[in-house]
Amino acid sequence: MLKHLNDYNDGEEINTVAMIDTSQLRRDKNNRFFLNLQFSDRSGKISGIYWQASEEDQLKYSAGSIVELNGKRITYQGHPQVKVYAMRVVSDNDGYDLAEFVTSAPQNGNSLREDIEQYLFEIVNPTWNRIVRYLLKKYNQEFFDFPAGKSNHHAVRGGLAFHTLTMLKVAKSLTDIYPQTNISLLFAGCILHDMGKVIELSGPVATRYTPAGNLIGHLVLIDEQIMLAAKELQLSLDSEDVLLLRHMVLSHHGKLEYGSPKLPQLLEAELLHRIDDLDASVYAITQALNETKPGTFTNPLMSQEGRRFYRPNSASK
Repeated sequence: MLKHLNDYNDGEEINTVAMIDTSQLRRDKNNRFFLNLQFSDRSGKISGIYWQASEEDQLKYSAGSIVELNGKRITYQGHPQVKVYAMRVVSDNDGYDLAEFVTSAPQNGNSLREDIEQYLFEIVNPTWNRIVRYLLKKYNQEFFDFPAGKSNHHAVRGGLAFHTLTMLKVAKSLTDIYPQTNISLLFAGCILHDMGKVIELSGPVATRYTPAGNLIGHLVLIDEQIMLAAKELQLSLDSEDVLLLRHMVLSHHGKLEYGSPKLPQLLEAELLHRIDDLDASVYAITQALNETKPGTFTNPLMSQEGRRFYRPNSASK
């Protein structure tokens, strides 16, 4: 039985099968080509370097390819890496299961679906409830399968739904502390805020931005879907309920420079922005720390303004 990527220790020779998530052809200081790679299987992700590569190798070992991988696990700047010796692209005839090579959220789709559906009963406003249910039904398969991002946070199969559920849990706790919050509006915003990513992104395997994702973006895409749903459900686009829900999704990035066309102007919109940012930050930091040796710092995290986070030697809490 093949070992998974994260089952290997430093210095061990790797012989396994993995998916190539990203593949970039670069030049070293001597102007020679090499491939900067990221591999994944269900145990996680690890970067890799394939020296003395060619332009043909970049085409051959492209993102989304499944390869038989031979190399050595090393540590580079405190982080695990594969020094690649050889790769062979496998074919359908090799009989490998694609699910083995896609990292997934810690909770499966059916469980995520059951948990999120429980929150629908707390959206008592009929307009918001109908729109949320309509769009969950329309994008049911994609919503519980897609990642929440290409690389920054929750970039795993089921990551979108897992991120959404975590936000709902945080929102529930905050509404207990701040009872003046409109629970229905906040929960509806949590469920819909990133649903546009099912149009913005290509899917959970070798995730990339679609033309609509690059040209429009998920905030505007979900706003459009809310309007289309309201029209289909014969709800007035000029009603305050629809306008408030649209404001929630359009403002949830919190700042104009982060892509929101409007700043949050509702208590619930401000809470949505902060909950979203909190969960994305905690996830990104945690993932980086999990890939970092105790007593060392993570690589700079672009999502955290380039800060590096320290993993203490002590595991005690």
